[in-house]
Amino acid sequence: MNRILIVDDEQLIRQSLTARLSEMDGVMVSAAMANGIRALEWLEGHFADICITDVRMPLMDGLQLMEEIKARYPWMSCIVISSYDDFEYAKRSIRLGAVDYVMKPVDQASLEEVVATACDRIQVSRRYEANRLLLDKLPMHKELLDQWIEMVLSVFLHRQPLLIVDTLAVLEKWVDGRYDILNELTMAWTRLVIEELKKHEITVAYEEGEDAGLGEDILEQHSVRHYFRLCAVRRLEEAANALMAGARNSKNTQQQSIVDQVKRYVEENYAGKWGLQELADHVAMSRAYLAILFKEETGMTIWTYCINVRMRKARDLLLTTSLKSYEVANRVGYENSIHFARIFKQYHGINPSEYKNKVRSD
Repeated sequence: MNRILIVDDEQLIRQSLTARLSEMDGVMVSAAMANGIRALEWLEGHFADICITDVRMPLMDGLQLMEEIKARYPWMSCIVISSYDDFEYAKRSIRLGAVDYVMKPVDQASLEEVVATACDRIQVSRRYEANRLLLDKLPMHKELLDQWIEMVLSVFLHRQPLLIVDTLAVLEKWVDGRYDILNELTMAWTRLVIEELKKHEITVAYEEGEDAGLGEDILEQHSVRHYFRLCAVRRLEEAANALMAGARNSKNTQQQSIVDQVKRYVEENYAGKWGLQELADHVAMSRAYLAILFKEETGMTIWTYCINVRMRKARDLLLTTSLKSYEVANRVGYENSIHFARIFKQYHGINPSEYKNKVRSD
């Protein structure tokens, strides 16, 4: 949310601009002053992102005000509005960094366009500075990034609050008093964590939300640090939750994929001789973790699943072929037909021969 300071010696203009700007998204009017002197006095105790100023005003004109703002509050963007189509004024205002020089009366479409341009300029400038800081400082704080990756991959929520506090302390030190950069810096940090997670085959997304309820329209200077810290904490917390949820979903997908691979292997090799180690090697996982994972996902052990497949295949052979019971046993992986018959009866309730006779008689 960008805060706007209006400076114009005509009260009706101030009121009109205030009313029209209040209808726009992403901005709020914090104050409206009659001249540059009062505007600078107000800025000493308050924060603003954008100044919309008239040119010709008593005590201090708009160009003098812009010079002072540029020197004292370089993060602010200025928009000049004027009743005078003066090329020299326009040239000087642009030289001072004005977003635009707009002629009165300003229609709504033009006002919205120039304010949107000012907001974009502020965001681009802050994003550039945030990315510059990140590239410059990150080599000295690689351990902090590793802690974020470890937290997300482990999906360990208990570590989140302390890590966010530590991260905020580091980022705040980087901005060195430019607290307005904290928002973009936290987003740059989040984007970096997301890119690092891709190396672990985890793709997540996080979209920046609004800071509704975190501050009033008028932000006093003594509250600037507190406000932007609150915004940064909100972003870091929401980002951490989103990344961990994405990692959890990706892990579930990966785990399901592994379980599906195991099931396919068993379906294709149910009659062969293989062990858990061979199966673990097939899916590139330790035997112990594979056994636990499969049981958690399916509710049964791998060997129980294999028996289920063998019994299903045995039943199909008994129904569709004239094979003897011992021949069916060999086809589904049992060398001992008595052992096969015992398991078949446990599974289906009757032994293979009885099953085949019952089906034929029915």
